[in-house]
Amino acid sequence: MTTPASDHTAPTNPSPVYATPGLPRRLAAMVYDSLLLMAVSILYGAIAVGINLLINGTPATGERVSWGNWGILVFIGWLLTLVLFFCYFWCKSGQTLGMKTWRMKMFDDNKMQLPSVKQCMIRCVCAPVSLLLFGAGYWLMYAFADRQTLHDKISNTRILLLSKEPKN
Repeated sequence: MTTPASDHTAPTNPSPVYATPGLPRRLAAMVYDSLLLMAVSILYGAIAVGINLLINGTPATGERVSWGNWGILVFIGWLLTLVLFFCYFWCKSGQTLGMKTWRMKMFDDNKMQLPSVKQCMIRCVCAPVSLLLFGAGYWLMYAFADRQTLHDKISNTRILLLSKEPKN
């Protein structure tokens, strides 16, 4: 045996040992990651409200916090925070916590290395569109022989299912 079972580097040519995960596994990882994104969003919202209160002061009793022209910037900042969350983890390790839990890892489809920032950004834009179109981008994985989703193909990335680590 030349490589240890815990080695999670992808082969130069994907083989049956490194299978492509199915849709249920991908959806389960998305549920895990959505819980993390909720926490990140709550933290972002708390910081944004705190800054708004420092700038505009506390509203009178019964009044709502007014965002004024800053509302759109806060929204764009929130979207960028979510994109940075995914890009950071995908570029650093190829996995979010949900992907790690479900033994999946993302690779550059050509080099079988960790994806570039550009690939991660493209994926962050395309994946929600795939999901919003009634999951069409995800269902297309059953139409492609290599079982990649539409955003896998567009971003030139590949999700592989990692082998189980031996229990000690």
